[in-house]
Amino acid sequence: MSALARPRDGRWIGGVCAGLARRFGISANTMRAIFVVSCLLPGPQFLVYLALWVVLPNEKTNSGAASW
Repeated sequence: MSALARPRDGRWIGGVCAGLARRFGISANTMRAIFVVSCLLPGPQFLVYLALWVVLPNEKTNSGAASW
């Protein structure tokens, strides 16, 4: 399992579902479907999504500034 982070590629709104899908080794579309279905049930799913969007870090990339 990989570290829990929001990926820079393959994300739609905030990357939360894509990050959770990578963490648990399932398809991002499957995780999105699970989230949409869970929103039909009573509970704070949308607030949890917003909280994870704020708390989860962006995925680090190796590209960028050159190291000296």
